[in-house]
Amino acid sequence: MKDKKDKKSLKELKTVYELIKEDKKKLIAAFICVFLSSMLSITNGLFQGKVTEEIVDKNIKMALIFLFIYFVIDILFNNVLSNIGVMISSKIESKLSKKLSVMVYEKSLNLPAYAFEEKTSGELINRITSDTETLSNTFNSIIQSLINAFGCLIILIYIFFNSWVVGLEIVVFLIIIILVTKKFNPKIKKINKELKEKRDDYTALSSESIRGIREIKTLGIKNNLIKEISLLRNLIFKKDVEDINLHRTYSIIMWSIKITLETLVFATCLIGIYLGKSSLGFFMAMTWYIYKYTWLIDNLTGMNRMYQKLFISLRRINEIINNKLYDDDKFGDVSLNNVKGKITFDNVTFNYPNEDITLKDFSVSFVPNKKIAVVGKSGQGKSTLFNLITRIFDPKSGNIFLDDVNLKDLSEESLRKNISIIRQEPFLFNRTIKENFTVVKPNITLNEIKKYCKMAYLDDYIESLPNKYDTKLGEGGVNLSGGQKQRLSIARALAKESKVILFDEATSALDNESQGYIKKVIDNLVKNHTVIIIAHRLSTIVDSDIIYIVDKGKIQDYGTHKELLKKSIVYKKLYENEDKN
Repeated sequence: MKDKKDKKSLKELKTVYELIKEDKKKLIAAFICVFLSSMLSITNGLFQGKVTEEIVDKNIKMALIFLFIYFVIDILFNNVLSNIGVMISSKIESKLSKKLSVMVYEKSLNLPAYAFEEKTSGELINRITSDTETLSNTFNSIIQSLINAFGCLIILIYIFFNSWVVGLEIVVFLIIIILVTKKFNPKIKKINKELKEKRDDYTALSSESIRGIREIKTLGIKNNLIKEISLLRNLIFKKDVEDINLHRTYSIIMWSIKITLETLVFATCLIGIYLGKSSLGFFMAMTWYIYKYTWLIDNLTGMNRMYQKLFISLRRINEIINNKLYDDDKFGDVSLNNVKGKITFDNVTFNYPNEDITLKDFSVSFVPNKKIAVVGKSGQGKSTLFNLITRIFDPKSGNIFLDDVNLKDLSEESLRKNISIIRQEPFLFNRTIKENFTVVKPNITLNEIKKYCKMAYLDDYIESLPNKYDTKLGEGGVNLSGGQKQRLSIARALAKESKVILFDEATSALDNESQGYIKKVIDNLVKNHTVIIIAHRLSTIVDSDIIYIVDKGKIQDYGTHKELLKKSIVYKKLYENEDKN
């Protein structure tokens, strides 16, 4: 069982090794510097003992020579080599942290959609930030501790050569330390894991509260959330206290072992001198060497805690990087040019994780240059169509095509460029209006942005703002109205030159004026785009060229508004119920 755990821990380090591989020579140089420094520092105790012996023998000249050698080794070699090694390894550590952060961020964005339903934003944020920082802050310390531990092994050989009794005492105490550490490790690991999970929840709630501050205030739930976060912080506090108590208990035991070891070794050395079996020089050397061991004990106390945090963070990072929890979104390598915009569903069956089937043997073809609407009761699969077209989810069976090319065969760039979606609540970055375009198309010019905003009937409004296109939008675009957000989202889709534009209930929450603007935009888009609209309010799509009714996961009927009123009971009921409301 232990071997399996050790192998698992070593496996977690594989990612770290792959990232520092290119700096392998630098790392080896740093290791050699720190190693030589540690080995040279071993001579300190030896020379201190020699200096003491020469002073006792009244040989001041030799005492000064040994003191000078001690000075040169400690100052010029030990100090310089140690700092060079630490400087090199710290740079490698900082570079590692940078690479890991970017890699975890990139991998997080490549996770499938259902991962974000199962994982909180707080957990993913902490894996990108906190866990990578934990690795950065502990990696260098652990390397130095391991090198110093090796130095202590060399010292132990020297001690055995001079006194097997003292050497045996140190070995016995090292075994006791290992047993004590082994006893505490599972508890420390468990608490650190629980703390990580609670802090994930805390980060998620804090992030949601900031993003939704306006809704929180208007809903009057501020005090409820304060109570919720206070409760969460209280749970974290209790776990912190538990961690502190456990660590203090561990430290007290280790401190007691350390003091006992010091006292016992000094007493043994003094008895050895009294019996004539040990020298004063060895005693003086041991006054330095034993502190090397007690320092190692102190260091191991802190390092054990760091070690547990390191491997918990590594495991969480590796779950994202190596996708132990989820598979990456996979794309093909086909790149489409001169897209016409025909979307075809061929016998598609789909259900969300842990839910009943939403679409079953669903087939339909959406043609370009027509205003197409999809209507139906809630929960019948309308929005699912868009989730499948944009490949947020993939069908369980069947295929979806863009211009007779399977969506799964398209490259990610080709898919994202040619298909855009305008949601009821579009996502806008907390940047300037201009930057919301440059993040989509880095080389876009201001004139091009203005052109697309004019097409979306938004340029006049933006030009009326004090900072015009340099106006910052605020979190989630809070400085814009619902209609303005959607028109900006449409302009951004136009900048992408998307041939297929999907409107997911884009006008359901808008006033008549905003609806009018969106309707104008859509009517203009129909001329050379595939425009598909999911509508909640049927009054907004009555002029559509074709309306599809989705019911129980299938196309129940289709036609124009007038045709459907005559032949479709489902459509007629939907329309009449809207009139009543």
